[in-house]
Amino acid sequence: MSDELIREVDEDIRKERYEKLWKRYGAFIIGGAVAIVLATVAVVGWREYQTSQRLEQGAAFSAAAQLAESGALAQAADAFAALANDAGAGYRALAALREATIRLEQGDREAALALYDRVAEDSGVDSLLRDLAALLGVLHRIDSGDPAALRSRLALLTGDDKPFRYSARELEALAALKAGDQSAAKQSLVALADDPAAPSGIRARAAELLAALGGAE
Repeated sequence: MSDELIREVDEDIRKERYEKLWKRYGAFIIGGAVAIVLATVAVVGWREYQTSQRLEQGAAFSAAAQLAESGALAQAADAFAALANDAGAGYRALAALREATIRLEQGDREAALALYDRVAEDSGVDSLLRDLAALLGVLHRIDSGDPAALRSRLALLTGDDKPFRYSARELEALAALKAGDQSAAKQSLVALADDPAAPSGIRARAAELLAALGGAE
C-alpha cells in the first residue's frame, strides 16, 4: 500500500470508531447536560417568580406552565410566545426558554434553536439566562452542527467564572471528538474527571468516556 492509502484507511478506521463512541455515549452525555440545565431553568424561574414585582407577568407565566404540565402544548407554546414578546427581560427570557422546550417536544427543532439564539443574543437579559440559552443552543446542535462552530460557541462558556462551565466543558469534549480531535477531547475529559469541584455525574461520564478512548495520553 502507498503511504497515502494507508493514511486514508487509518482515517476511515478512526472515523468509524468515533461514530461508534458517539452512538454509545452521545445520548448519555446529552441527557446529563439536559438534566443540569433544566434544573437550572426551574430554579431560576422560581426565583424570578418569587422576587418579581410584575405580578401580572408572573401569573401569566404560571398559567402557561400549567397548560404545559396538563399536556396542552400548543396552547402553552402560544402563551409562552406571547409572554416572550411582551414581558420584561426576566420573564421574556424564561418564557422563550420554556417555549423552546415545547417546540422541541413538538419536533420543531429549528424554531427551538431560533429561540435559544434569540435569548443568548439579548443584551437586556441576565447573563445567567443568556449563557443557559447559548449552552442549550449548542446542546441541540451537537449531533449535526459544525464541530468547529460549536467549539467556538462553547469557548465562551467554559471560563472559570461561567455558571455552566462544567456542562460546557463536557460538550466541548464531545464536539472535539465529533471533529476527530481525540487529543483535545482527552484533554477536556481528563480535566473534568480530575476536577473535584465538577458535579459527580459529569466526572463519572468523563472518566468512562476517557476509558473508552483508551485513557489519557
